[in-house]
Amino acid sequence: MPVVTPRPHRPRLRRPAGRTWLRLHRGVRPVHRPAPTAHDPEVVRARWSLMGMFAVFGVISSSWLGRLPSVREGLGVDAGQLGMLLVVGAGGSLLGISLTGTAILRLGSRATLRVGMVGALVGFLLIGLGVAVGSVPVFALGVLLNGLTAPATNVSVNFEATRVERRMGKAVLPHMHAALSVGAAVGTGLAAVTSVLALPVAVHIVGVAVLVTAARLALIAPGTALQDAPTRSGGAAAGSRRRGMGAALAPWTERRTVLIGLVLLAATLSEGAAANWLNLAVVDGFAVPEALGAAAYGTFVLAMVTVRLAGATLIARLGRVTVLRVSGASALVGLLAFGLSPSIVTAWVGIALWGMGAALAYPVGTAAAADDPTKAAARVSVVGSFGSIASLSAPPVLGLLANAWGTRHALLVITAAMVLSLAVAGAARPERREAQAPDGAARGTTTDGAADVAAAAEAAVEVGGTEVLSEVPVELAEAEGGRELAGARR
Repeated sequence: MPVVTPRPHRPRLRRPAGRTWLRLHRGVRPVHRPAPTAHDPEVVRARWSLMGMFAVFGVISSSWLGRLPSVREGLGVDAGQLGMLLVVGAGGSLLGISLTGTAILRLGSRATLRVGMVGALVGFLLIGLGVAVGSVPVFALGVLLNGLTAPATNVSVNFEATRVERRMGKAVLPHMHAALSVGAAVGTGLAAVTSVLALPVAVHIVGVAVLVTAARLALIAPGTALQDAPTRSGGAAAGSRRRGMGAALAPWTERRTVLIGLVLLAATLSEGAAANWLNLAVVDGFAVPEALGAAAYGTFVLAMVTVRLAGATLIARLGRVTVLRVSGASALVGLLAFGLSPSIVTAWVGIALWGMGAALAYPVGTAAAADDPTKAAARVSVVGSFGSIASLSAPPVLGLLANAWGTRHALLVITAAMVLSLAVAGAARPERREAQAPDGAARGTTTDGAADVAAAAEAAVEVGGTEVLSEVPVELAEAEGGRELAGARR
């Protein structure tokens, strides 16, 4: 009787009619759950929880900056020395954001957000302590820690917001950033109230930090309900650890990602310059009271929030690229009108146009970077790095130019970034992703196992009301299928 040798088992992605099952080997088990929809309670909770996290992030980021005169007095430093201390935080942010993509890939957004929450609490406690005892080193340590851990919150909430966008099938990031702007306005108002009440600045900083931490503690779990948690075998996890940093740094070599980063750099320069310098530019440039300068920044914020609330409709009707180009043109014209106008009335119109133009570039660019869910964490982290670069370089550069030209004319430098943003806005077009060949036979010489994992890593598959969680990180696909996977994707 002939001996029949069984064929070796080769797992592959099967797509029988009406249902999809993902079979992976080496202990990577598929997870099946009903596909959330726009009206699913889990998606709705995630959306509103993320909006709350954006708002409290705006509160904690802006409230203590509104007490900078008191901080300067408590530390016994001058304006230039305080500016250099704040640059320490921007440098920490640049380092932190370079590590955040890897942290999200390895730990998930929920754990990364909790790291950011604890880091922010400790950082602000140190800032408050430094001001209370007049210690510049303690204050600098708190600013550095706050800068290091802030990207853990910033990148993670933007990343999870892109998941909500994909589930709902419409833009929601503009609404999230509108909540951020509202939170920043609330934080600024809170700083004004505590200043009038003569509340010690250390008490203010620590009190706001504790309240915001309590709010984050309640919002993180529902806000990250859509995150993926694939079960990995020991071998796959080891491969993931070896390749995690490489996967996080790979987007730096992608032309599209770098161009989107330039859009975010211009957006950060535009919005950040208004937050830091607009009040002073109005007061010094037109010799008006400080209250009128504050009202000018309020006009900027109001214009920005209004456009962000309408952002989802604008993006749906006009598309990303048109929205970016119209926004860039509005910001450019507004900046020129503000910087060159001899009349405060015309300058005020320029402020409104500037705020409208600054509203949507950051959320649109972030959404564009997250088009491919398998690479979204790393790409969102990379494009966010450009914003940190802008935050790091803008204060000293604009400060030097303000001393030489005046604050209002110094802001005209940002128009160069606006022109660059207009030139590269086309990079935000939706990314086209190549499909895998049937039966696991991808292009190139990829093995069956590699083709299965490559197909699993493309996007979440929804068939017949069932979602197979297949957003497997790139490094896991490489561990399962070998390096040939890179050639298959190209």
